[in-house]
Amino acid sequence: MKRHNFSAGPCILPGSVLQKASEAVINFDNGLSLLEISHRSKPFVDVMENARILALELLGLEGKGYKALFLQGGASTQFLMVAFNMLENRASYLNTGTWSDNAIKQAKIYGDVFEVASSKEANYNYIPKGYDIPTDSDYFHCTSNNTIFGTQMKEFPNSSAPMVCDMSSDIFSREIDFSKFDLIYAGAQKNMGPAGATLVVVKEDVLGKVSRQIPSMMDYKAQISKGSMFNTPPVFAVYTSMLTLEWLKDLGGIAAIEKENNKKAQLIYSEIDLNPLFKGFSAKTDRSTMNATFTLINGDLKETFETMVNEAGINGLSGHRSVGGYRASMYNALPLESVGVLVDVMSELERKA
Repeated sequence: MKRHNFSAGPCILPGSVLQKASEAVINFDNGLSLLEISHRSKPFVDVMENARILALELLGLEGKGYKALFLQGGASTQFLMVAFNMLENRASYLNTGTWSDNAIKQAKIYGDVFEVASSKEANYNYIPKGYDIPTDSDYFHCTSNNTIFGTQMKEFPNSSAPMVCDMSSDIFSREIDFSKFDLIYAGAQKNMGPAGATLVVVKEDVLGKVSRQIPSMMDYKAQISKGSMFNTPPVFAVYTSMLTLEWLKDLGGIAAIEKENNKKAQLIYSEIDLNPLFKGFSAKTDRSTMNATFTLINGDLKETFETMVNEAGINGLSGHRSVGGYRASMYNALPLESVGVLVDVMSELERKA
């Protein structure tokens, strides 16, 4: 049976990427596995270079003063690194979910944090708007997409302070003027590859402005000087991310995948709104294209629905404990066909009820 993977992360990857990555584990360089070659060897140095070039190319940031890095530690380490490298006096944060809330807590270790707005009182079911960003902020931090709550920033504010964005769950999924941001970071395990690598794209001229001494492993400038190889990089995660970026480029880039993502989102949200058995969690104006969150109105149908879901080969639909219900994560590699299967199950439940 074909499996339809709606897992929130680690998530679905393109079949062709999985095939190439698995082959490289056996034979990447003249009979040597990708997992056993030196990360200093030319074949892997070329992989890292290509991955960093592709990231900038797809984001439209080549030749604009940005550097791309593939680092370890996940996006959660970036909560620390951003503040370590950029927070001197006070930073401003928009609080739209669990991960932005965690980023705020980590930044407070290093300096004053001003929360410009929050939707915490409504369990993060909407994106705050109409807030002001203090002009004396060292930087403004936001999270573009909230996997747990199914909300997404559709517009970004104008800020006189450098803009930092956690794009872990929607990077490369939609066209944005990425040059508005001075630093972007994203864990690989949503739209790029397996867990273990984190993409950081940073404009070099925002670095080197804090007075504190930064440990080498936490220093963006040190990582840039070593081409993301200050220490041994996560070779498999970087290689798989490179393959995914090549796959995306061959499809036509972000513009092409955005059209597919919009089709998937329209299909699932139409069913949620039209089917009287289901109710969406997030505010309609802020619904995420990547993560659709919804619940069954009648809890008595839960067992029946979940049996039907399993029989249809659908995986990873359970909602996060903070929200409950269900979460359909529709990252770049998820085909429209899979969303159609889920919608058919939801429609069939309505006919049975």
